[in-house]
Amino acid sequence: MLTVNAYAAPSATEDLARTTIERRDVGPHDVLIDIKFAGICHSDIHTVRGDWGPQSYPLAPGHEIAGVVAEVGPKVTTYAVGDRVGVGCMVNSCGKCSNCRKGEEQYCEKGNTGTYGAVDRDGTITQGGYSTHVVVTENFVVRIPDSLELDAAAPLLCAGITTYSPLRHWSAGPGKKVAIVGLGGLGHMAVKLAHAMGAEVTVLSQSLKKQEDGLRLGADYYHATSDPGTFETLAGTFDLIINTVSASIDISAYLQLLTLDGTLINVGAPAEPLPVNAFALIAGRRSFAGSMIGGIQQTQEMLDFCAEHHLSAEIEVIPANKINDAYERVMASDVRYRFVIDTSTL
Repeated sequence: MLTVNAYAAPSATEDLARTTIERRDVGPHDVLIDIKFAGICHSDIHTVRGDWGPQSYPLAPGHEIAGVVAEVGPKVTTYAVGDRVGVGCMVNSCGKCSNCRKGEEQYCEKGNTGTYGAVDRDGTITQGGYSTHVVVTENFVVRIPDSLELDAAAPLLCAGITTYSPLRHWSAGPGKKVAIVGLGGLGHMAVKLAHAMGAEVTVLSQSLKKQEDGLRLGADYYHATSDPGTFETLAGTFDLIINTVSASIDISAYLQLLTLDGTLINVGAPAEPLPVNAFALIAGRRSFAGSMIGGIQQTQEMLDFCAEHHLSAEIEVIPANKINDAYERVMASDVRYRFVIDTSTL
């Protein structure tokens, strides 16, 4: 076992604190990663605070991991010491069910193994990227292209793939009108990606305070949803809407913005249910769908796409002792657009 430095939540109600955690020995198919940067995702906050159910503590979150290979097991064929790599939201799956065989490990019929807060193959609870090292089976490691800086690439392992996957699945591209609800950690990547895919992109945000940013990031239009006129003006406009916010919104009102056969996809995950008026769906043969990250193959595809189009996250790098301050700022929407922890400060 390897003992490493980490930041972890002692309970659902306490601040994260400096501690140590154990990493398993490197097995035949394992990769030991020297973590350089770890992004802070809103999901980290929901999880450690118990919003999505009870957790086992202490818990070190973090599923946006970028680093360098420090050691490989004797049967590893894909990676070598010194390679630039990343780990996202999952570190294992059954590998045998129909979804896994299709490369959709995130939808493993037996449940994928989350990067933190999940039961690992040895029966222990997984611990995430707010740490100096992690051991992961090679099949759940991805290669970070040389043209992407490691700090700005880290958020791509969640925010990037979470938005890339539905954009690809629902064929965002030339001739498609795509709206992005919310311009935060997920939303700003959705704008960049949809624009790079060739779609016409509109940001729907509560206010116009980030309008300049939205247009700079690639949006063609920007509207405030606090203005009731927005929903009248844009009724029946969009082929695709990606909802990135983790708060409750009026889904039925947003469904009215879809054209015939349009789809609203939820990638934000609020703790409370989102009621839907059936007539908002029926009237335009509209669809309300959900999407959860992407498989390992598609995550690599996303990283390569970002490298090709010179895309990465807009970040603010922080030392580990600022993690709790960053959590409060995320909750107050006071970040543009992703905090990334410099794990050398652990």
